[in-house]
Amino acid sequence: MIVELDASSRKITIERVDADDQAARDDIVAVEEPLEIQLVAGSAEGAAARSVSITMRTPGNDPELALGFLWSENIISSADDVKSAANTGEIDQETGLQNIVRVELAADAEVDLGRLERHFYTTSSCGVCGKASMDALRVTGAGSLKDKGATFSRKLVTSLPDKLLQKQRLFSTTGGLHAAAVFDSDGEIVLVREDVGRHNAVDKVVGALLQEGRLPAHEYGLLVSGRASFELVQKALMAGLPTLLAVSAPSSLAVSLANEFGMTLVGFLRDATFNIYAGSNRIDG
Repeated sequence: MIVELDASSRKITIERVDADDQAARDDIVAVEEPLEIQLVAGSAEGAAARSVSITMRTPGNDPELALGFLWSENIISSADDVKSAANTGEIDQETGLQNIVRVELAADAEVDLGRLERHFYTTSSCGVCGKASMDALRVTGAGSLKDKGATFSRKLVTSLPDKLLQKQRLFSTTGGLHAAAVFDSDGEIVLVREDVGRHNAVDKVVGALLQEGRLPAHEYGLLVSGRASFELVQKALMAGLPTLLAVSAPSSLAVSLANEFGMTLVGFLRDATFNIYAGSNRIDG
């Protein structure tokens, strides 16, 4: 039996097995539900909503996720491009969720809707070669971050994973969520979002920064609780976040992307040690 605790987690009954016993216990798992992102062009009166993407996510902060996705994919370039962003559609009777976010663009928004007719550039998880991904990113007009960003001390960098863990409310109860956090030059974590998808967690963070008028976020850094994929480095780049710290490993394409665009990329940040894969100039020893 499943009993929903809130939109992001549910209680279930499991069989707990250890060396001496097997018994029924309650457990809490993270919710994973589909989210459809729809876009409505503000200049087209009576225009129908166009489906842009469907992703599996942990419910919560859905409009932020949609806005972060649209920003990362270079569909919108300003908060002024957006008239509204909100959950819509029928409420699921079992979960109580609305699994659609509709983003209505402002009437004067200058966006490349033609990009929606083409494929977005893909990540390594889609099995497409890295060269195609890099070429497509260059086409978006992403600028180098070489001369942007703050410098962070080694002590500050190594202090961040524990600070993030203390703020991971859902992870502490489910153990099954990724987190993305924005931190400042004082080592304070100013924003945290969690999701079953690491890319969704970053999109939620980027969407929140957009809503708060903090993009491009040159003076901040981004910390992720898992590995650093090409996709996460790309999202950090598009948000103007010059420094990306990852608790786990980066991919080769992530390292190439960070080097090309003058970013700092840190991996295996744990137990007071870390590896710098690109941009060591922003880490003050």
